[in-house]
Amino acid sequence: MASPAPSLPAGTAARRSSRSDTRSRPIHARRPTPWTVVFALFVCFVSHALAAAPDAAAPMETLIIDHRVFSPPDQGRMLQGRAESDDKSTESSSHSTKTSASGSKTTSASGSVTSTFSVAVGSSTSKSSSSSSSVAASPLPSILDSMSPSDFNNDAGQSSTSCPAFFNSFLANSTFQECYSLAMLFDRSKSFFEAQRSPVSITRTLDATCAPNPSKCSDYFRRLARSLTASENCGAEFQANNVALVTDTYRAMRAYATVYTAGCLKDPDTGAYCYANAVTNLTNPSSTYFYFLPLNKTLPGTTVPACGFCMQQTMALYQAASADRGQAIAYTYVAAAKQINIICGPGFVNETLAAEVIPSGAAALGALPVWVTTALSLVAVVWLV
Repeated sequence: MASPAPSLPAGTAARRSSRSDTRSRPIHARRPTPWTVVFALFVCFVSHALAAAPDAAAPMETLIIDHRVFSPPDQGRMLQGRAESDDKSTESSSHSTKTSASGSKTTSASGSVTSTFSVAVGSSTSKSSSSSSSVAASPLPSILDSMSPSDFNNDAGQSSTSCPAFFNSFLANSTFQECYSLAMLFDRSKSFFEAQRSPVSITRTLDATCAPNPSKCSDYFRRLARSLTASENCGAEFQANNVALVTDTYRAMRAYATVYTAGCLKDPDTGAYCYANAVTNLTNPSSTYFYFLPLNKTLPGTTVPACGFCMQQTMALYQAASADRGQAIAYTYVAAAKQINIICGPGFVNETLAAEVIPSGAAALGALPVWVTTALSLVAVVWLV
């Protein structure tokens, strides 16, 4: 008869059973597998790309501050010269009228027409009307119509082929022509300068620049400016900052919306464009200088502002535009505002920039930690499954 198995203390038996159960269970140590790491890196990369994509070219928008004042032949000085020329013409006409033997009314009327720059030349009212009608029917000023091949030369007198080709391409583009930009008429446009000789022709031009959809055109010129700085277009010239045409055109493209709002502002008392009033004011040609502030041009020290509605509202528009620190007006506004207040009185215009508004791309970069948190959460889920 078999002897019974020796009994063990209860505690000993329990410990042996526990060790046996432990050995029987497989040890499941979770280790990060390569595909998990790759997945995590992929999610982080995609999230960063999504956040940064809207403004990937933002560093290209950094402007070199231009502290130079206008130098001949700038538009204001040309206007002043034109005024002096008209004065001499008026004096000559007046002298001829006084010394004329006939002294007839016809001679006097002719002198009057000659001395008034804004009236089309004609010997009678009917002829003047006919001449005015022909001015209204004339073609609109052309953008960059005085541009020449030498404008693309760098300091060494060399130029690329890609940059002139890019200019020719966008000048022929239908959207560019539809978004008739006032900012791009300011420089290298002889026909625009000629249009400013008459309130009729400059008003007609401003009607055309104010007609397009500003939102659509602002977006178009923002994208066009980014394309201009691409390496396959004018990137080398832009980076070197040694081709004035490229730099000036880039600034004009970026300033489209700011110049649009200022150029389309009207005097409520007269219904005339504020810009038209400024550019035809031959007694104070410096009134036009303020329209170049969005193009990174500072005011000459001798500038005398016209302290009225147009000046105050134009500066208010500039102050609002300065919220985007990537705009050139953010660099030129404060000094101009202080200069105006010296003449027009303290507080006439706001001397501070508007509160900064972060561009959409930078705002997305600020949201990057949220994306990173999401990526880490996904990794944790994969780890636990």
